[in-house]
Amino acid sequence: MDASARATAEALMRAIKAEGDGHHFYIMAAKSSQDAKGREVFERLAEEELDHQRFLSVHYRSLLETGRIDSAARLGPRADLSGESPIFSEEIRGRLAEAHFEMSALSIGIQLELAAMGYYRDAAVKSDGPEVKRLFEELADWEAGHYRALLRQQEALRDDYWSGSGFSPF
Repeated sequence: MDASARATAEALMRAIKAEGDGHHFYIMAAKSSQDAKGREVFERLAEEELDHQRFLSVHYRSLLETGRIDSAARLGPRADLSGESPIFSEEIRGRLAEAHFEMSALSIGIQLELAAMGYYRDAAVKSDGPEVKRLFEELADWEAGHYRALLRQQEALRDDYWSGSGFSPF
């Protein structure tokens, strides 16, 4: 295996590990959220992280066996994370002062997705071949969608949460 293929294999291994960590985080968030929509969305995000892990593993195995990534591998469908409240139902506002776990899950998820997005963008820049570059760019775009949805939800709830929890001077 040449130096470029070794670097790609290393990048894929790190990404596989990170996607597994994301999967476990979102499973924990789903089990711990008191919001029904939040549980459903976190479960969907966990599935997507697992799909990313499988996708990366296919490429990793192909690289080891053939020296190339698998051009036939595809990611599954994306969750619809549109709208002003993409993660939680509006019912969360009724208990927002006590929604410490959900607000923490948003903060942690934002950081995980931001790190993943940055990692994939950096890996794309460092990649030699156009197929590998596209693979990492596609994942960066996907993680950016997760990041934007989590951030949008956090921003929609932040002021009310801070006020209700005594973190704000209002």
